[in-house]
Amino acid sequence: MSGLYSKSGTDSQKQQASDSIDQERTYSIGDVAKIIGSTIKTVRYYDEVGLVKPTTYTEGGHRLYTTQDIWRLELTITLRYLDFGIDEISQIISRETPVDKALDWQIESLELQVSTLSNMISILRMAKENEGDSLQYVYDLVHERAVNNEKRSRFIAKRVEESKFLEGVPAEWRSSLLYNFNKHIVNQTKTSAKQTVAWNELQELINDPEFISDLRKDEFLFFNMVHQPRLGADAWVKNLEGIHTRLNTALKRKLGAESPFVQAIVEDTAMLYANSEQSVDQEEFFRYFAEYSQRTPSERIERFNTLCSLLSPKFRLFSQGNLLLLQGIKWRLEQM
Repeated sequence: MSGLYSKSGTDSQKQQASDSIDQERTYSIGDVAKIIGSTIKTVRYYDEVGLVKPTTYTEGGHRLYTTQDIWRLELTITLRYLDFGIDEISQIISRETPVDKALDWQIESLELQVSTLSNMISILRMAKENEGDSLQYVYDLVHERAVNNEKRSRFIAKRVEESKFLEGVPAEWRSSLLYNFNKHIVNQTKTSAKQTVAWNELQELINDPEFISDLRKDEFLFFNMVHQPRLGADAWVKNLEGIHTRLNTALKRKLGAESPFVQAIVEDTAMLYANSEQSVDQEEFFRYFAEYSQRTPSERIERFNTLCSLLSPKFRLFSQGNLLLLQGIKWRLEQM
């Protein structure tokens, strides 16, 4: 056993419970609660949300847990202590999300919380030192620092123009590249203090000329396609949305990269990014698409994706879908 427990119960009680575990037998929900130093209500809750279900049941329908189940419960309680959400823990335990990636996201999230708290403390201290109406001063400070979707839209439009990032891209295609970013990040109607801190860092990143250069390389397939597109811009975006809807379905169904469902998405995505000339030889372009998609993104692109995931849970889901897509591409490449 792991020796990782919740904070309830004494160390000696938990050690005695752990020492009494028999690797071959099963345990009632009451026994399990004692072993992990938690409550029956908590163990039952993790079953009800589908996080840790008992391996078997008695003839009367009572839960019975194995030592492996108990380890999963101990791990769950430990991750909850570290502020992981239920969905995140489920993805870690099921290996949908690689552990190192989940840890990176959580570290980033907690670091962002630290920055957010520092920012909030600064506002409160400034308000306290104000000799006038402190509550009005708090209101003014918060609204001065908050960033609404209109400000975000103006910033992105100005940065795209100044950087000439979309220079040479036909006008009808310009919004297509930024579609998901605008949908999940720019057009948020309301942001929290935590999201405001993340947006401020994201602005600094986008202002970096080296990030713009990285982004051009990262979006090479898009730039390759728009000059000889197989579809119109609106149809292309609609197809792209359909692909991510299917990826979300694959994530919910816990499908593997090698599954026919995911492999069909991989093939459709490859053809979506093929230009009219490349689509003639689909197999040759697919190899090109697969090899290109396996390139390691720069640290700046990784940071961009992390900040966007912190800003929007929906972008986090979008990123998880992309990760599954890349796993599918890698599997397909191994078969070629």
